[in-house]
Amino acid sequence: MKKQMIFATSALLVIVALTSLFVLAQPNRVSATNNKAKGPVPVIIPAHAVELADGVFSLGTARDVDGKVVEGLMFIDYKKGYAKPPWAGGGGTTTSTCFAFLAKGARWKNTEPYVLNTTNSDGMTDVFVDNITSISLDAWDSQVAFEIFGNRNLSSSVDGADTIAPDNKNEVFFGGVAEPGVIAVTIVWGIFSGPPGGRKLVEFDAVFDDPDFFWGDAGPTSETTLGNTSIMDYNNIAAHEFGHAGGMSHPSDSCTEETEYRFSQEGETKKRTLNAGDIDGIKKLYG
Repeated sequence: MKKQMIFATSALLVIVALTSLFVLAQPNRVSATNNKAKGPVPVIIPAHAVELADGVFSLGTARDVDGKVVEGLMFIDYKKGYAKPPWAGGGGTTTSTCFAFLAKGARWKNTEPYVLNTTNSDGMTDVFVDNITSISLDAWDSQVAFEIFGNRNLSSSVDGADTIAPDNKNEVFFGGVAEPGVIAVTIVWGIFSGPPGGRKLVEFDAVFDDPDFFWGDAGPTSETTLGNTSIMDYNNIAAHEFGHAGGMSHPSDSCTEETEYRFSQEGETKKRTLNAGDIDGIKKLYG
């Protein structure tokens, strides 16, 4: 009986040892994502996020690098036909005829550079993405005397969208977005409450959904017709996202011709240039 117990115990120890060796021999694994995604981690709407309006979420508060309490806003920009029923206005913010602010007075007080990762799976070259990014930023910069956006920072790198707290980097990249039908996501951190003179923007991250859309140049600009409907025009969408980065929200759903109108689709190019409401809004925000 004692021999049988010893044999059984020895056999069990051998099994445990072999199992341990097998586990240790396994390679480190991470959750699989669409192999087109080039961003560090697919963007998701965090569990702690509170929806303020359709497609606009508060990420709560955090400490900026200077120790001040800031709030994060996440804009989820959908392809036509994917969002909830129409919502007029933008993120509980100040609205006018065809423009809206993240919050009255919430704008950039200092010009900051941005970090760009041009990597994509759609064949766009580094030169093309770099150039179109600059053009899309300048669509807003060119309307005001203040330089809203700085130059590309080549000495830093993209490490992902900041949904918990800002990291003192304005990041632009192509990556995965978990929410269905989302073309792009922009997160803006800033001070959106208190006296308007004390409000400001401190950081933005813009993510363009690479796995689900084919990005590029959809063709000539047209206000009435679509270009190549198999391509999501990068200039068209980037101009919209950088409007959020500069302090603009979605206007009323009746303002379909504005760059900040909240829906888009493949082949659309009219958002490349600002419309009257966009121009009026950015001029009012930056004086």
